[in-house]
Amino acid sequence: MKVTIHTDTTTLPALPHGSYFHSRELMELCMRTPRHKPYMAVVTDDNGEAIANLLAVVRYKYVWMIPQLHRHVRILGEGTYSDKADFGTSPTGLSKNMVFSMMLDALTRRLQGRTLYMEVSHLSQKMFGYAPLRAAGYFPVRWMSIHNSHHSHAPEERINERQLQRIEAAMARGIETHVVKSEEDYKSLFRLLHRHYWFKPRKFIPSDDFFKGLQEAGHCKMLLTTYKGKTLGCAIYVYSDGDAYLWYSASRRKSYASLHPNAVTFWNTIRYTYKENCQHIRFMDVGLPFSRNPYRDFILSFGGKEVSTFRWFRTRSQWLNKLASWMWRE
Repeated sequence: MKVTIHTDTTTLPALPHGSYFHSRELMELCMRTPRHKPYMAVVTDDNGEAIANLLAVVRYKYVWMIPQLHRHVRILGEGTYSDKADFGTSPTGLSKNMVFSMMLDALTRRLQGRTLYMEVSHLSQKMFGYAPLRAAGYFPVRWMSIHNSHHSHAPEERINERQLQRIEAAMARGIETHVVKSEEDYKSLFRLLHRHYWFKPRKFIPSDDFFKGLQEAGHCKMLLTTYKGKTLGCAIYVYSDGDAYLWYSASRRKSYASLHPNAVTFWNTIRYTYKENCQHIRFMDVGLPFSRNPYRDFILSFGGKEVSTFRWFRTRSQWLNKLASWMWRE
């Protein structure tokens, strides 16, 4: 087996089918998106057939001084693995952890000196890749993950009764959520989104064309919450492997507190994904597991399940990685 890193989709072999976050389609979209540069690690067998792939995306700002300080790498999930390959669990056999380690090491060597930090998140299992990530110099930070299941109960059976009453009262007053379709809708959504994340330096917002490309290809849906012609909330969720991932959301919850625009937006997003037969809706950025976390408690009021997980980081500084690894040791 060997690992090859591709920066252009024209050189990619046929890839295993699976997560959209590691697909050829997303790589092509990132190539067309400003401030994005994708790197696809592909593992091939002795016959040259791809058995696994892992997409890392470098995201950056245009600056002329010390560009490495304005770049970071994001890897969402553990990649995609072929059903044809025999991934066993024995220490001497081929395992997903072993193949993941090969791809991770190749990407880390390629990108570690070019960015401020690298981040691996949304792994399917908390302990997946633990040893390979540790060996590659990444350190874990405890993170919270919340998802709502759609396969056993309807959203109305899960939501907190008091929260549902607030939402129904607000919707009775005329607040509503619809799918973004017109150019005016796009402008309203992106205006609110950029305003909402203006003072959040770690939150990276891709260009507007990135989201338009996702929606036009049928891989995401954008929702807009309005009241008497005013935009009060928005949500963007992406489809991958049967699930919906809430990627970005924003609302004017303080200016229109009595209308609960954030609750209405979240509720209608959950209902949309349920009607579309998604297995789950996963909230991507719940945050750190503080004992008091209003945002986490707000999401849980819709009937979701809370899961503790890891988010892995690796900085350019070796001593900082070692210090952080010691601080977050198990």
